[in-house]
Amino acid sequence: MDILAIESSCDETAAAVVRDGREIISSVVATQIEEHKLYGGVVPEIASRRHCESISAVVSEALEKAGMTSADVDAVAVTFAPGLIGALLVGVNFAKGLAFSLNKPLIPVHHIRGHIAANYLAYPELSPPYMCLVVSGGHSHIVEVKSYTEFEVIGRTIDDAAGEAFDKSARAMGFPYPGGIYIDNASKQGDASKYKLPKPHTQNPYDFSFSGLKTAVVNLVHNAEQKGEQLDINSLAASVQKTICEMLTDKFLSAVSERGCKKIAAAGGVAANGGLRDMLTKAADERGLELFLPPKSLCGDNAAMVGAQGYYEFMAGHTADESLNAYATMNLGKVVY
Repeated sequence: MDILAIESSCDETAAAVVRDGREIISSVVATQIEEHKLYGGVVPEIASRRHCESISAVVSEALEKAGMTSADVDAVAVTFAPGLIGALLVGVNFAKGLAFSLNKPLIPVHHIRGHIAANYLAYPELSPPYMCLVVSGGHSHIVEVKSYTEFEVIGRTIDDAAGEAFDKSARAMGFPYPGGIYIDNASKQGDASKYKLPKPHTQNPYDFSFSGLKTAVVNLVHNAEQKGEQLDINSLAASVQKTICEMLTDKFLSAVSERGCKKIAAAGGVAANGGLRDMLTKAADERGLELFLPPKSLCGDNAAMVGAQGYYEFMAGHTADESLNAYATMNLGKVVY
């Protein structure tokens, strides 16, 4: 089954053709990073406008690279929640019009489910059940993947997401947007023990809280500026990286241990972070766990992951008609179409 997938939840306009949920036939991503870098973060209105300008060409390119026409695909899948509402609406409306004109099934896909499914494209042997750590600019979840379409959220952030903490800490340190990659690179030249940063506690032991950490970094930088002191930016970056990665890894592995899981995975943009990948790999080796990490090319937003999850949603009978709407927020475990 060949699925044409569309993703437009934030600042990437993406389209892909995916076969049977496991094979990427083509994948195209048009990023807006350079434009949003001017503002230090994603501007929703600009993102929506760029999606409108790019989506037709991106879909056409994905079909061309697959050696297909729109009539050759068996279904159209699209991210419909969660994300920036204006950005989502561009993809959803384009997908609805295309599916209707082709008389093909329309498959709505939850964005976080898509991130998790990116692992299926890299690992043909991976199948549920397993535990997954989903970490990105907008999401931080510990998820028990019970089946391809059944998920239980064990823990989640109660304020900022891990990626947001990386980006805002990086901005305070003078790095450009998106800051996570700059912290990752700078941390390799720093001393992670030089600066002590807080690890906020939460009522649910598997929930995350990164707001206090982000504020501590901002205050540390501002206090140094006011006193005319020179900060060791590489070491501060190393401290931020180590603290965030430890918070994510420790809570994730605690939940894994409680649930008795032997297979674990990571997903989302922050899953590309070198420090987190190293920490998860070491911990998995020590505990005898089977770890699945998607290639960095599939960690960020892309349409191939939407096509992968779309296949399993279709097999479960989850399709929609032209009344499908987009939603800025939606519970991962309780998807409403």
